[in-house]
Amino acid sequence: MKTFDFTPKGVCSRGIHLEIDDSNVVTTVKFTGGCSGNTQGVARLAEGRSVDEVIDVLKGIRCGMKDTSCPDQLACALEEFKKSL
Repeated sequence: MKTFDFTPKGVCSRGIHLEIDDSNVVTTVKFTGGCSGNTQGVARLAEGRSVDEVIDVLKGIRCGMKDTSCPDQLACALEEFKKSL
């Protein structure tokens, strides 16, 4: 099991904590801050999926007029996780 912490940029959430198993499946996602219902929903939908699948599904989602969103920042966190391997 690997853990990874990420500081999002341009969104309301202040942190993302990830746990990823040895087969690169996301097992835990915890957002700090942000819209509680939305971040909990995104976290639950990501859990149990492969890192690459979550990136493919969430990358590029925008929040209103912002260039990013909490789901997009989760994808960014997972991309950073992959680079750290």
